[in-house]
Amino acid sequence: MEASKNSYHIVLEKQDEGGYTVYVPELPGCISQGETEKGALENIQEAIDLYISEMRISNLERLLSRIKIIEPAPSVSV
Repeated sequence: MEASKNSYHIVLEKQDEGGYTVYVPELPGCISQGETEKGALENIQEAIDLYISEMRISNLERLLSRIKIIEPAPSVSV
């Protein structure tokens, strides 16, 4: 998996029922969990990588959908 080159703030919260929840405020919906702090941090790194990969794919698809292929004009003999 490609590592993210950017830095993000993460929020790590200990859960009353056990384990940890972790999320990235800058990346809406990027959330994970783990039984231990270490596990939660490893899981959020994977979630960040997947989130960024999906954003790149979505942006590429959006750009490609805007490309209009123009057919060359037919040649005219004089």
